[in-house]
Amino acid sequence: MSMDAALAMLIAQLDLERLEDNLFRGQSADIGGKSVFGGQVIGQALVAAGRTVDTTRVPHSLHAYFLLPGDMAAPIVYEVDRIRDGRSFTARRVQAIQHGRPILSMIASFQTSEPGFAHQFPMPQVPSPEELQPFAQLREGWLATAEAQALPERMREAMRRPSPIEFRPVEPRNPLRPAPGEPRQAIWFRTIDRVPDDPMLHRCLLAYASDHNLMPTALVPHGKSWFSPGMMVASLDHALWFHRDGRVDDWLLYSMDSPSAQGARGLARGLIHDRQGRLVASVAQEGLMRDIGSPQS
Repeated sequence: MSMDAALAMLIAQLDLERLEDNLFRGQSADIGGKSVFGGQVIGQALVAAGRTVDTTRVPHSLHAYFLLPGDMAAPIVYEVDRIRDGRSFTARRVQAIQHGRPILSMIASFQTSEPGFAHQFPMPQVPSPEELQPFAQLREGWLATAEAQALPERMREAMRRPSPIEFRPVEPRNPLRPAPGEPRQAIWFRTIDRVPDDPMLHRCLLAYASDHNLMPTALVPHGKSWFSPGMMVASLDHALWFHRDGRVDDWLLYSMDSPSAQGARGLARGLIHDRQGRLVASVAQEGLMRDIGSPQS
């Protein structure tokens, strides 16, 4: 049976072309934004780092800064610096480069598997994904509203574009009619189809998915969304810690909150649990939340 086309395209994007030792090239996809999706660059940068590391070591954390918007029409070159190869840990610095300038800088750390102390926060009690509506169904209702008719055609097309990830929000919020609320949300997600049994691929796909829905959490208390007129929203940095192996083709619960926003920046955090309640990963991100109608100092 053939794989879903959108997911197959994403996996192909993560299979970088090797140009030279420590040098790789990746292609981009237009998923409806104004620039390359940040999760794509993070996922590809993690692939590039992993291609220079012994396969017995898996990534346990990454810390990335978005420096410039990515050009969707141009390839991205990933340059890997082998900054440490220790007995237990390996560290890599990755620069994502377009048009001669870095658009992302990331450090990723890999570790050899070993036993140790273990504890975790419990998974929040929420409805199962089978009890919730898929985002694709919710989207059609939102696109039938008057607000949707006022959107540029390109934005409406972007909302309908097939996604390699299926999302089921616990408490759906119409981004075209944002209302103020608590800075929290929870969303189940999984890939639209099965993924090969490659733990590194699953971690790279999880890195990709972790950039979806996180920053909008910080907009909720202000009654704003990515689609609100006059809003400039962009990810500034992204941190991800992998705690346990998890499959992205089985349901994962992404519970998010935003403890603070200030200075045109918002902070959002997330915990990713699997259906068995195991904490798979933790995420943190700061993003730009600027009302471009407001005077700037």
